[in-house]
Amino acid sequence: MNVRAVAAQVIYQVVDQGQSLSAALPPAQQKVAPRDGALLQEICYGVLRWLPRLESITQSLMDKPLKGKQRVFHHLILVGLYQLNYMRIPAHAAVAETVNATKVLKKPQLRGLINAVLRNYQRNQEALDAAAVAHDAGKYGHPGWLLKLLQKAYPTEWEQVVEANHEKAPMWLRVNRTHQTRDAYKTLLDETGIETAIHPEAEDALKLATPCDVTALPGFSEGWVSVQDAAAQLSVDYLKPQTGELILDCCAAPGGKTCHILEHEPTAKVVAMDVDATRLTRVEENLKRLKLDAQVICGDARTPGEWWQGEQFDRILLDAPCSATGVIRRHPDIKWLRRADDIEQLVSLQSEILDAMWAQLKSGGTLVYATCSITPQENAEQVKAFLTRTSDAALETGTTEQPGRQILPGQENMDGFYYAVIKKA
Repeated sequence: MNVRAVAAQVIYQVVDQGQSLSAALPPAQQKVAPRDGALLQEICYGVLRWLPRLESITQSLMDKPLKGKQRVFHHLILVGLYQLNYMRIPAHAAVAETVNATKVLKKPQLRGLINAVLRNYQRNQEALDAAAVAHDAGKYGHPGWLLKLLQKAYPTEWEQVVEANHEKAPMWLRVNRTHQTRDAYKTLLDETGIETAIHPEAEDALKLATPCDVTALPGFSEGWVSVQDAAAQLSVDYLKPQTGELILDCCAAPGGKTCHILEHEPTAKVVAMDVDATRLTRVEENLKRLKLDAQVICGDARTPGEWWQGEQFDRILLDAPCSATGVIRRHPDIKWLRRADDIEQLVSLQSEILDAMWAQLKSGGTLVYATCSITPQENAEQVKAFLTRTSDAALETGTTEQPGRQILPGQENMDGFYYAVIKKA
C-alpha cells in the first residue's frame, strides 16, 4: 500500500481515536513493503513530534476543516506537510505520493484539494512556518499543560528537556554477561563493522552509532544481547540482587528488567508480575530467548494477597505505572494521549501499589521504586509522602528534600527515568 496513506491512517488512529502508536504502527507496517517500514515509522513519529505546528499550518491553508469520513485526509495533509518541512524527500515526489494516497484511501475526488493545499504551502512556506511557531504549542511541540509542568519543575532545564524529547532516541544494547562481557561483545561488533560506544555507568550497555535490525546483531537469537535503554539498565545496579534471594519484579512487562536481574544473579528466585496478561507473553518470550527462568504471574499489584501466598521478598523492583513523560522521544504520542488529570490518578495508583508492596518486603529488605516519568509528583514527591507515612522506611538514595535520582531525557543519551532505593528497617 501507499506509505502516505497508511501513515495517515495510523495518525488518525492515534490522534482521533486515542490508540497508542506502539499498538497502531506494527500492524500498519505489515501493509507496506519491507523496505518502506522505516519510512512509515519516520513519518508517523515526525508528525506526532510536531503536531501543533503542522495543525496550525493546515488551519491556515484550509477554508474549513475536514470532518467525519474525510477526517483521515486531514491527517494525510499533515503527512504531506511533514515531508516538505522535515524530510529530504524531493518536494515533487512528496507531493505526488501524498496526492496519490487519495486513491488508496478511496476518495480520489479529494486529489485536487490535497494537491492545492500542499502546493500553496510550498509557495508560502516561510510565512506559514513563522506563524506556526508564534505560539508556544507550535514552537515547542508540547501541549500547554505539559509545558507548564516542565517549566515549573525544571525552571533552568525545561528547554533542554523539550529539545531532547524531539530527538530520535538512540539504540542501546544490554549485553548478557552470562555469555560474555560487554567489552568482548563490543570487540565482536567492531569486527562486524558495527560501531558502538560504552556508557560511563551502566556496565552492560552499548550504544549503537547507527540503529540496526536486531537480526544483524551477532548472537541475538541465542540470547547474547537485548535492546534496552541505558537508564532502564541501571535498575539492576540499584537493586543489587544477591545469591539465592527471592526477588519480585512488580509491573514487569515486557520483561527487560526481569531478565537483567537473572543475567546478574542466575541463582536468584525471580517472580515477574504484571496486571496485563497480553504483555506478560512478552516477558515469557524474552525469558525463553535468553534461556532464563522466572515465575510469571498475572495480578493486580494493589492486591498481592490474591496472587501471592509465599514468603516475603528479599528485594522488590517496583517499576510503577506512570505518565511515561521520560520516554517521549521514543513515544511521541504520549504528548497527545496524556491529560493533565492523568497525573493525579497515577499518583494515587502508585501510592496504593507502594504500600501494598512494602507489606510484601522482608525486614532488612530493599525496595527500588522506579518510573520512566519526569514529573515530581510521581517521583520525588511520591517518595517523600511514602517516607512520611511509613515509619520503618529508610531512604538510601538522594536526600530528604530531594529523595531518589531523577534522570532527565538526553542525559548521557539516556531516557528520562527516576530511581529511589528504600530499605526496610
